[in-house]
Amino acid sequence: MSFAKRSTRVALQHLRKFRVAPVVTTGFITDFLQALDCPRALAVDILFRNGEYAQIAKLECDPLAYNAVPEFRAAYAATNLLSKYKGLTLNVGLDEAAWIKFSEFEDLCGQTNARFKDLGCDPLFKGHVVWLHNAVRRKIAQILGEFDAEEMISDANWGPGASTLIKRRDASSFNKFQCETGITRDLFDLLPRETWPVNYPTWAAHLRTGGGSLNNSFPKFEVGNKVITVPKDAKANRVIAIEPGLNLWFQLAIGEMVRKRLLRFGINLRKQEINQDAAFRGSNDSQTATLDFSSASDSISRGTVEALLPWRWFSVMDSARSRFGMQGGTLLEWKKFSSMGNGFTFPLESLIFYAVACCCAEYLHEPQINASGPLVSVYGDDVIIPIRCLALFSEMSAFYGFTLNVKKSHFASNFRESCGAHFMEGVDCKPIYLKDRLSDVPSVFRLANAVRLLANRFCGSIACDAKFRTVFESLLSVVPKPCRLRIPSGYGDGGFIGNFDESTPVRERHGIEGYRITHVVGAPKQRKETGVGLLLARLWAMPTQDRGYLHGPRGHKWSPRDIEPSLRWSRDHPDDVISMGNFVPIPSRIELRISTKGHLRQWPDLGPWL
Repeated sequence: MSFAKRSTRVALQHLRKFRVAPVVTTGFITDFLQALDCPRALAVDILFRNGEYAQIAKLECDPLAYNAVPEFRAAYAATNLLSKYKGLTLNVGLDEAAWIKFSEFEDLCGQTNARFKDLGCDPLFKGHVVWLHNAVRRKIAQILGEFDAEEMISDANWGPGASTLIKRRDASSFNKFQCETGITRDLFDLLPRETWPVNYPTWAAHLRTGGGSLNNSFPKFEVGNKVITVPKDAKANRVIAIEPGLNLWFQLAIGEMVRKRLLRFGINLRKQEINQDAAFRGSNDSQTATLDFSSASDSISRGTVEALLPWRWFSVMDSARSRFGMQGGTLLEWKKFSSMGNGFTFPLESLIFYAVACCCAEYLHEPQINASGPLVSVYGDDVIIPIRCLALFSEMSAFYGFTLNVKKSHFASNFRESCGAHFMEGVDCKPIYLKDRLSDVPSVFRLANAVRLLANRFCGSIACDAKFRTVFESLLSVVPKPCRLRIPSGYGDGGFIGNFDESTPVRERHGIEGYRITHVVGAPKQRKETGVGLLLARLWAMPTQDRGYLHGPRGHKWSPRDIEPSLRWSRDHPDDVISMGNFVPIPSRIELRISTKGHLRQWPDLGPWL
């Protein structure tokens, strides 16, 4: 065995067996706060040492309380470090807090529904609100256009998550094609009888046999979705709903249709950079505000959607959603239109906020774009809007049942935050978040790299602040020597990022320019499968004859109705079909591997420690 192979084998053994001692996490917290060296960091350190976790979770950082950007940036980093840390919440009723908030927003949706039942008698519906409401309806109709049922059938898609019948650990496209039969009666009644036999013939024949290993006949009627809680931050969990699988198949199609139509108007829901750039500009010129909403996805009331959307769009969405939910053993009739977990909730809320923002700008004769970029931009409930439109936009948002999160909305200072970008007077103030205890080598990689990039931001991206060097190197020393792989910045977290002279990469052989990168990758374990589900999953991921290749769960996929072009492609590319094999991933079982297939022509430099 060669030296390189022996080294890789030893590194892999350490990688899979090594576990981080609990003391490393607490030591990191203390070291990092001491490196920040500011009053807020000292306060957080004292509270953490004394177990005052509730006080840490409640800490806030007001930009108006600081006169200089460096002071604010350090305090902001100290405040946010543990804001999502699970170690703070061992004795706190996170689920209870989540259910209380959930009930509050259900009641709010009920009040909004009552408003739209008799809108003419509502005291808020007068003057400019009437003009704006009608303008928002026209704007949404202009964006959406006519509903295309053929497009919905073609854009249908599986998401990566669980359904009411299939758990998250089994949520692969193979299992969903093989076993998924869950659907609500409302959606089943909406679809023509020939939908499956005509559009998905192979899948339809499979469904008629009972839906594979779950032994469920098709359709398996579900009452609605299943309501659960998932981790959010140190203060509370988040309530989401798991949808019936076939409902989600079409919900994601509807969501994709809305995304495409928003893209025609400059709103790209696959790119956060537009909002991030707008936040940077707003922190410099103070022309725009960055707004955030409290539980926006839980505030989309049925009355609001029915009042704003064209009738055909509304009726299809209304049939595809779950009208009831199961919370434990209790059946709930939803007052909201859709929740987090529904496939079209995110595009729908983006559509509503964008239409309201545009109409407010038009009403006040404010420009929506200038030479620097858009002044109105939306990504979910992250809204960029001109400062002069703020009061009117807040009023209309409240009219539609949404609650502005004043603590996370920024307009009074020179600080702006949107889509994970944080700027104060044009200076990058993005903090790092410790979400869980360090457990294995990849978790150390991620945290150490976050510290290194923070040090780089503290020096304006031209060097690395030396006060964080000890923190970075202490994390480096935790990992066994064979696993201390060095990788360039921008290449993920498969090793410790570093400069060229720290990493000393190996040159490519055979005269090829560039460097070979050795890094850690996580690959799901696989198992061998057969059956119709495997065939459909393979055809679903294949290119069609004239539409090009398809890419991943976030890219556009063509449905199994394109079976004939896919079969023609498979006959023309037998080697590619054979390479796919009969192996399917097991999403819940990730295996760590060391890859030497990475290639880089230039090594980006973070600059020296200064």
